[in-house]
Amino acid sequence: MSYLIAIVEDDADQRRNYCAAIENKGFETTAYANRSDALKGIQERQPDLAVLDIILESEVDGGFMLCRDLLAQNPDLPIIFLTERVDEIDKISGLRLGAWDYQPKPISATFLAERVASLLRLKEVRSAPESNSSSKTLGDLSINESAMQASWCGERVDLTLTEFRLLAHLLRVPGEAVTYDSLMKSTIQSYVTSNTINTHMRNIRKKFRQLDDQFDCIKNEYGFGYRWAK
Repeated sequence: MSYLIAIVEDDADQRRNYCAAIENKGFETTAYANRSDALKGIQERQPDLAVLDIILESEVDGGFMLCRDLLAQNPDLPIIFLTERVDEIDKISGLRLGAWDYQPKPISATFLAERVASLLRLKEVRSAPESNSSSKTLGDLSINESAMQASWCGERVDLTLTEFRLLAHLLRVPGEAVTYDSLMKSTIQSYVTSNTINTHMRNIRKKFRQLDDQFDCIKNEYGFGYRWAK
């Protein structure tokens, strides 16, 4: 099955390099230089994954705005941000919008193509009928590490990939405190700090509490890290 990858990048050389590397992996690409062209093109032909720069021509947050519009149309669309904006607040903003990945520039086109292939494999797993073989239940919580999905009392918790990795890391040792350093490594992201972890944990709690206002299983161990309370 051939996948269609949308590249939205205002630098022509980078756009061309990304397309070439992704096409070498056997995928089809469609490329745009700005948000308006991307919106029009994607409405006509939906991609299986989108790679977005954040600054698009004169729009400093063009990629963020485009991400919001695309996920409103297709909430399951995997999105990768590629950007020179590596401040913590930008990274958190991108992931909170629902992006699956956030990669700083410069980036190897070959590495980008591998990330695209990896996320497409994950998308396939998440779209497949749920298998009990990779699911784990802990009280009211059920997680499927292959599909990177979690549910609480039978209802799916809409976590980003980074949030799921943090939750799964906590659940490897339920009841025990996990250090900030260990949690940072579990995100598989660059430029992660304790504050980044705190922000993600607040978001995870908020999403659980949207399903259960009594949820209180994620405990902060002040100055150390977090613990899943059994």
